[in-house]
Amino acid sequence: MEGSVDCVVVGNVPKQQNGQSDESDLQSPISTNYEDSETESGEGALPDYVVELIEKEIGVDLKSLKKVSALLEKLTAENKLLEEQVLTVSSSVPLRVSAALSAAEESRVSLEGLLQRERVLSNTLIQHLQGAQPWADSLGRTLEQLDNTEKHMKYLQCLSRIEELSDSIQQCLITNSIWEAVVAVGSMASLDVGLKQSGCSHLQAFLRETLCFWHKIIKDRLAGDFEELLIQLHWPFISPPTQSLSPPANAQELHSQLELLVAQLLSLQTSDDLISEKPTSVSRVGLPPTTPLSLPVQIMLLPLSKRFRYHFTGNRQTNSLNKPEWFLTQVLMWMGNSSNFMEEKIQPILDRNGANVNAKVELCRGLLTLAQEKLALDAPRLLYDDALFCHLVDEILQFERELRTTHSYPSTLPGVLHVLLEEVVLQKWLTVERKMAIEKVDAMLSAEGAWSSQYKDISDMDELKAPDCAETFMTLLLVITDRYRALPCPRAQLRFLALQRELVDDFRIRLTQVMKEESRNPLGARYCAILNAANYISTVLGDWGDNVFFLQLQQSAVALGEEELLGPLGVTESGRLASLEGSLFEGLLGLLERLRGDMLGRLLEAVMRDVQKKAQPYCRDRWLSLPSQCDQATMSLSSLACPLMLCLRDHLLQLQQMLCLPLFQTGWQDLAERLDLFLYQNVILYNHFNEGGAAQLQFDMTRNLFPLFGHYCKRPENFFKHVKEACVILCLNVGSALLLRDVLRQQPSPTSALNELGVYRLAPCDVLILLNLRASWPGK
Repeated sequence: MEGSVDCVVVGNVPKQQNGQSDESDLQSPISTNYEDSETESGEGALPDYVVELIEKEIGVDLKSLKKVSALLEKLTAENKLLEEQVLTVSSSVPLRVSAALSAAEESRVSLEGLLQRERVLSNTLIQHLQGAQPWADSLGRTLEQLDNTEKHMKYLQCLSRIEELSDSIQQCLITNSIWEAVVAVGSMASLDVGLKQSGCSHLQAFLRETLCFWHKIIKDRLAGDFEELLIQLHWPFISPPTQSLSPPANAQELHSQLELLVAQLLSLQTSDDLISEKPTSVSRVGLPPTTPLSLPVQIMLLPLSKRFRYHFTGNRQTNSLNKPEWFLTQVLMWMGNSSNFMEEKIQPILDRNGANVNAKVELCRGLLTLAQEKLALDAPRLLYDDALFCHLVDEILQFERELRTTHSYPSTLPGVLHVLLEEVVLQKWLTVERKMAIEKVDAMLSAEGAWSSQYKDISDMDELKAPDCAETFMTLLLVITDRYRALPCPRAQLRFLALQRELVDDFRIRLTQVMKEESRNPLGARYCAILNAANYISTVLGDWGDNVFFLQLQQSAVALGEEELLGPLGVTESGRLASLEGSLFEGLLGLLERLRGDMLGRLLEAVMRDVQKKAQPYCRDRWLSLPSQCDQATMSLSSLACPLMLCLRDHLLQLQQMLCLPLFQTGWQDLAERLDLFLYQNVILYNHFNEGGAAQLQFDMTRNLFPLFGHYCKRPENFFKHVKEACVILCLNVGSALLLRDVLRQQPSPTSALNELGVYRLAPCDVLILLNLRASWPGK
């Protein structure tokens, strides 16, 4: 800083060289260019920042030299302040550094002391461990011996316990103490469960053999007694039980024996499950795992199972592949005949013994097993006979409905529909459904009354005017839905939904083909019937898209990622379907909507061609020479407009009769808009109008054309905005017309003036054109 001050001082004391004055030296230009500064610095010149400071504080004015002393004082004060700050920092920093170094040294010494203590302790510990290792090895061998001894003792204790329980069971059986024997078997079963994780395979095998031995003896005895008791109670109920007038004399004794035997059999449930080695039974017909049947119900099923196998296996006449309803109906009858006995006699005993079992449901589960096994055997044998296979599917579906409704079988438990979910069976079902549906579609389209509505004579029921073929087709799809609705697998349901979508698309293609054949006569009855069919199918599919069942299928399709059904979807499309904003039928609805729009457009084009042909004389009427309204007694429809109005009326009535209400509503509105543009362009803009011509045009439109559409809405003029507003402009009196023309020419935005006259559709330029079509101007 001092150097800087010196440089400034020196720079402010110019030296005279070669006789040049101070003024000339100060007034010489100072170069601040980088290259110039480098050259000058090499020659001992002042640095650039000094030159810039001089130019800023003094400049080139000689009178400013008096500022040098003040500048020197300022810089000297700043220099002194900086020196004091440097001295202060220089004096405080060594003290802090010294303190930090002292603390670090103390930490180092302390750390060395700790490390020395650690080494001493480590050496002492190693010596201690080395000395104690023999003791530890000796102790380990002793403990190992103790463990082995303890295991042997426990092993012997288990053997002793098994022998004890076995002797106890034997003694109880000798003394006919069945309850005590059952309790002992239960204890032995609990011991078996406890040894499962022990790894003592020989002990487990010995225990299991002993358990099986005594369990079989006790179970056989109890089962025999239980079967004899059931015979006395007239079990099984092959036919509907009859209510006897008076109970048997030993009814109370029979009931006591029933309760005792059921309770004893329930106590054997644990050991029975262990011996059967199926704590959860997996069915052979692809059913999900279920808990085993309770032991009393198993015994009660034995006579029914024998009867079932006697009648429906082997070479019996009742074992017929083409009559699956025989054994299915028999199973349902046994369920119904036995329900009262299970609910009134068995269920209270189960409840009192703490068994969380529904007796009626347990019996149904057992009987269902018989039906499932039978169906699993018969279904593959019917894959090559379409008629018998369809009959089997219908009977299975009917059986499932009866099971769930009449017998209140829980929906959480599997029925018999899993038989149909086997891949081979399911694929055959889909193939048959497709084949039969196509055959029915072929038949219905070739039928004589395919394109006529069966409700055509009933106006209240014929709003959609659906032809018989379309209604039959949608009924066919609805029947398919009813068949697969109950399937417990969403993926299988989605495969049927894909089939339905395929059938709908095939029917749409057939409609398109028939439509092309009828396109030469778009006003014919068959063409309109095809249009009604497309609208009917689209309406039904739209309703299905909001149906709870199809919404659930939609969520399942998104969750399962069914690309065959959904196609390649982006994140947005998948999100829409997942949030139920879209529909699984969107693609089909779009195609049907396109077909419906094309057909309706062709129909209206045909109507417009006929209307335009009838309107040609009206378009060339003498609008410029018609008498004024005051010269006529009464206004009447123009004679040249009569063919146009009659043609239009006839077509409207024809469309109303042949098209369904939604299509007719859309059709007449579109027709009105087309007619509005046609009249505006070909009648109004094509001619000039005197006062009488404008009045006649307004009368024809407002009193004749608009009322034709007044049958279908309250304000038909709203569909003829061009014509209505044009009539307003043409019928203005001369003063109003002149004023409006001036406003349109002078104001850049005359919208408010037009709105006051009721003109909203026509642009200002169009209004000027209409005003120029008027012949009734002053001076003309």
